[in-house]
Amino acid sequence: MSAGWNTIESDAGVFTYLLENLGVKDVQFVELFSLDAESLHQRGPVYGVIFLFKYPVGEKARETPIDGAFDYDAAESRFFAAQTIQNACGTQALLSVLLNKDDSIDIGPKLREFKDFTGAFPADLRGEALSNSELIRDVHNSFARASPFADEAQRLATEEDDVYHFVAYTEMGGKLYELDGLQPAPISHGSCSFEEFPNKVIPVLQRRIERYPAQEIRFNLVAMVRDLRIRAREIGDQDWLYQEEQRRNAWQWENALRRHNFVGFIGETLKGVVRSKLAEGEAKYAEWVDEATKTTSTRLTERRRAKGGASEEEADEERVTEQ
Repeated sequence: MSAGWNTIESDAGVFTYLLENLGVKDVQFVELFSLDAESLHQRGPVYGVIFLFKYPVGEKARETPIDGAFDYDAAESRFFAAQTIQNACGTQALLSVLLNKDDSIDIGPKLREFKDFTGAFPADLRGEALSNSELIRDVHNSFARASPFADEAQRLATEEDDVYHFVAYTEMGGKLYELDGLQPAPISHGSCSFEEFPNKVIPVLQRRIERYPAQEIRFNLVAMVRDLRIRAREIGDQDWLYQEEQRRNAWQWENALRRHNFVGFIGETLKGVVRSKLAEGEAKYAEWVDEATKTTSTRLTERRRAKGGASEEEADEERVTEQ
C-alpha cells in the first residue's frame, strides 16, 4: 500500500472495526436497505448516518446549497474538517459524526487528543491535520483491499468517470446537519432533536436521491448506533446476542480477507487445473477448452440480451475483454 490514503468500502463491518481500532468503544454500524424511519428508530440510539453516492464531477460550486443552508458558525463551533486529500472521505465522514458525539460516545484517548489539538483550527487546517495523522491514516489503510498492482497515475476525474463520495448526517445542538468536507461549511436542514433524528433525516436523504435519474441505484447508507450487543444483554435476549456475535465473527473474517490479494493463489490454481486436464490427454484438453469457450459465449449472449442487445462489434470487444 502507498503512503497516501487508499480506497475503503462502504461496509458496516469495515466501519465498525475501523473505529474500534482507533480506540472507540461501544459503537457499531448497521447497513440500511430502505429509507424507513421506523426501522432506523429500532436500531437506536442512532448517532448519525453515512451516505455514499455518485458524485456529480462536472457540477460547479454553489454559493448556496441545493437543499438546506450553510452554517458558517457551526464550522467553527463544531468539529468540521475540509477534505484535502483523495480517498479519505469515508473515514472523514465517520469522524464527522463521532467527534461531534463525544459527549455520549467514548472516543478513546487518541481521538480525544486529536480533537483537542485541532479544536481551535479552521476547517482547512483541521482537514490537513486529519490527512497527516499517521494513526488515522494507518488504521484507514488497514481496511483497504490489497492489490498486487501499483497505480502510479494521478489524474483529475472527468464527467465520464464514476466517482463516489461519503457525507455524514447527524444532529448537533438541536439541528440536523449535513457534514461534507467538500463544502465550505456544515449544511443545516432545520431544527432536530436527537430523538427526532431518524424521522428528520429520511426526507432529506429522499430529496437528495430524487436529484438523480430514476434508474440510478448506486447508493449506500449505514447508521452509526450503539453496540447492539449491549442492548441484547440489557433485555436478556440471548438469541439476538448470539446473532450479533456471529455477525462480528463474519466481519472479522471478511476484514482479514481484505488484507490479502489472491492473484498468486488463483494463478497457481489455474496452473493446477490445466496440468490435470493435459494429463488426461490432448483430446480431453481440447474438449475442455471448447466447452469453456461455449459457456463463455452463452453467458455473454445472455448478458447482451439483459442489456437490450449489442452490436457485433461491441459483442466482439466484450468477448475479448471477458476472456
